[in-house]
Amino acid sequence: MNADNKIGQLSVSPLVLGGNVFGWTADTPTSFAVLDAYTDGGGNTIDTADVYSAWVEGNQGGESEAVIGEWLAARGPSVRDGVVIATKVARHPDHTGLAPATIKAACEDSLRRLRTDRIDLYYTHFDDESVPVSDIIGALDDLVREGKVREIAASNISPSRLDESLAFSDREGVARYVALQPHYNLVSRDTYEGELEELARRESLAVLPYYALASGFLTGKYRPGEAAPEGARAGNAAQLLATERGQRVLAALTTVANAHQVSEATVALAWLAAQPTVTAPIASARTVEQLPALMALADLRLTNDELRLLTDASA
Repeated sequence: MNADNKIGQLSVSPLVLGGNVFGWTADTPTSFAVLDAYTDGGGNTIDTADVYSAWVEGNQGGESEAVIGEWLAARGPSVRDGVVIATKVARHPDHTGLAPATIKAACEDSLRRLRTDRIDLYYTHFDDESVPVSDIIGALDDLVREGKVREIAASNISPSRLDESLAFSDREGVARYVALQPHYNLVSRDTYEGELEELARRESLAVLPYYALASGFLTGKYRPGEAAPEGARAGNAAQLLATERGQRVLAALTTVANAHQVSEATVALAWLAAQPTVTAPIASARTVEQLPALMALADLRLTNDELRLLTDASA
């Protein structure tokens, strides 16, 4: 797996490793093992957020960043220099929203937890429409100028606010969003396709979809009439399994997976990666055993007929 996709000045691998499970469903030793296996396999991009995983009882937020920071410190500068670290601001309990002071304070805390002097890709996690885009971009530009952030990006933002943000950056000659992280997968297409996708294409934004495997549903481990595996996300997958569309997608995934002798997860990620505006999907592994199916994305090329079968099934 080579880092051959560009996000601004950054080169990223075909699969971005989601860090939401670190400090949640993956403890520190397991997280280290997953991170080691991912980077040993050629992966170089790790996605987290300052809020991960504040939703767990007893957690404060920042647990994922702290685990990644411990791993970076343990592995040394050469590993840090070889990876792209992406994190996000707006939802940490202590730093909610996107007021300039909030952005800057949250960034300092993220840098401290990550044990690094720069964040490679810094996302606004959720837009804060109470703050003018000029203030948000201005604060992010300050961080870029200070060398604390290399590139900026957006997630969970409306097309109008994204367009306004890009126009402001162009007009003022300041830092500009280079990437977009939308909710997008085979069973959630209207969360990205349409106006947001057209804007990303027009503005040449790198697109890195989250929920790429629909909370595990697209791995194929959930089947009609079978007992659902237990897990933190099983409820979401069960809801998808109850729909006709969900069952159509699963059937198509299995057909293609069998043809290539790969897993359904690999096929689902390959479909995303084949979409014209997508740079690299994001997926997480809470065990080392889950990782090979995700990383096999780099070696799978679907035919036009297979892509059409999956697209039609998900319509």
